[in-house]
Amino acid sequence: MKNAILKITVTLLLLLPVNLAFPHCDTMDGPVVADARKAIEQNNVNFILKWVPSKDENEIKQVFDLIMKVRVLSPEAGKLADSYLFETLVRIHRSGEGVPYTGVMPSGTPIDENILAADKSIALGNLSPLKNLVPKGKLPELQERFDGVMSLKDFDVNDVEAGRKYIEAYVQFFHYAEGEAEEHAHGQTGAGEEVQVHGNHFEGEETHAREKVEEGGPPGYLPWILSGIFFITSILFGTFYFQRKGK
Repeated sequence: MKNAILKITVTLLLLLPVNLAFPHCDTMDGPVVADARKAIEQNNVNFILKWVPSKDENEIKQVFDLIMKVRVLSPEAGKLADSYLFETLVRIHRSGEGVPYTGVMPSGTPIDENILAADKSIALGNLSPLKNLVPKGKLPELQERFDGVMSLKDFDVNDVEAGRKYIEAYVQFFHYAEGEAEEHAHGQTGAGEEVQVHGNHFEGEETHAREKVEEGGPPGYLPWILSGIFFITSILFGTFYFQRKGK
């Protein structure tokens, strides 16, 4: 019986997708949470408003005002308040991108190597970390998007619209670095129709997210798979326990 349980559990684990590298916007190590920490430290919500569409700005402001009042009550209240802000911010950011919210991933979560290299490129001010990860034919377009990011990088944190323009360029650059389909270059769809910008996001984001999942990107159904494995394993161990007890 033990061997049967082990074999079933291993088989179920092997059915999990092998590519479990995630984008970094929904991790504790990512830029969204990093900006949220800055907003808390300096009591300035403008650090994070650039990550959400303008239509959701009031919700973020209300949550930020609330957590700033609550977090000073105790260390425990501070941790809960900060987590609430991180989760709300990432949820709204992901919603604006047209992809499902699956929670804020913990520190140390594996990140796609192209994303890490794109971050390094921005920090260094050149594309050297990405040059061996992106096909040579895409480098001119990548350079153009990179130049767009760098030209907007030094914005005033209190100029939210300037921040959103930077994030627009940032998102385009990162998606292309990840392997975004070439027909989406220059903000166009495969049909040649221009993508409309809403805040710092694009109507084409949902299609891109689906493409990433089909290519082996982060699966939104992963929590359900893990829950199913836990459920089946619990039943098997329960059955084994009662069989042993009945002998």
